[in-house]
Amino acid sequence: MHSTPETRPSLLLRLRNPQDERAWCEFVEIYEPLIERLARRKGLQHADARELVQEVLVAVSGAIDRFDTDPAAGSFRGWLFRISRNLMINLLKREGRYATGTGNSDFQRFLEEQPDPACDQTAEFDLEYRRQLFQWAAERVRDSFQESTWLAFWRTCVEQRPIEDVGRELMMSRAAVYVARSRVMARLRDAVEEASEEAG
Repeated sequence: MHSTPETRPSLLLRLRNPQDERAWCEFVEIYEPLIERLARRKGLQHADARELVQEVLVAVSGAIDRFDTDPAAGSFRGWLFRISRNLMINLLKREGRYATGTGNSDFQRFLEEQPDPACDQTAEFDLEYRRQLFQWAAERVRDSFQESTWLAFWRTCVEQRPIEDVGRELMMSRAAVYVARSRVMARLRDAVEEASEEAG
């Protein structure tokens, strides 16, 4: 999962139907925690972050019909990021916590010389999306494995503990730990592919 998975076009098309509760539930499960975490990371209090999430969801539901699913027009996450960022700025302005411009040409020149923060923020948004998608998939597949199988995967792949140590703790051979990891990773991959398609 090194490339960033894209939100699958079928989900985006289904979101255009406000009556498709399953599509909206899936969308909210994936993106609501992502938007809230990023809002909190940018300094918003819990209540403000929740307000922002609701505003973003309302904005998406009102604008999804106009989103162009052609990859040449840009990614859905890029579009969602812009909506989130703009609504966060609006929220901060309403509360008087956002600095306004001076109009000074020296200040404008200074701003133009600075690196584009949106690039870093977009990369951060993509990273958070990948984390959220992993968590979402993990919650869906965990109950389909025995506890020892899941722990063998989690401790070696997520916690990055040595296979030998985990094998001893779980009373599993090295080969059994590898098999457990492989089975869980395959199921996770299927769950992620079900929710998205690989970029490119």
